[in-house]
Amino acid sequence: MNSEKLYSVEDAAAFLGGISKWTVHAWLAKGKLRRTKVGSRTMIRQSDLQAFLASCNPEPAAHVQGARGTGSASGNMVALEDRR
Repeated sequence: MNSEKLYSVEDAAAFLGGISKWTVHAWLAKGKLRRTKVGSRTMIRQSDLQAFLASCNPEPAAHVQGARGTGSASGNMVALEDRR
């Protein structure tokens, strides 16, 4: 038996930083979050919430390296200053 924690829509909204439960419902409807039905209740697995957060927040090092190819954060600061 899997003992992973399940969150109600309201608890998932709190877990995601206190967003509206209606935002969670919208993400469920769009397929951005996976639902687990328990009887008639919609629940969300903790692993699905963590995967969602990871997809929204990619690793900073990978983002910096992909953007400039240098792997250096200071390289990005120069690029931002050059654009102004």
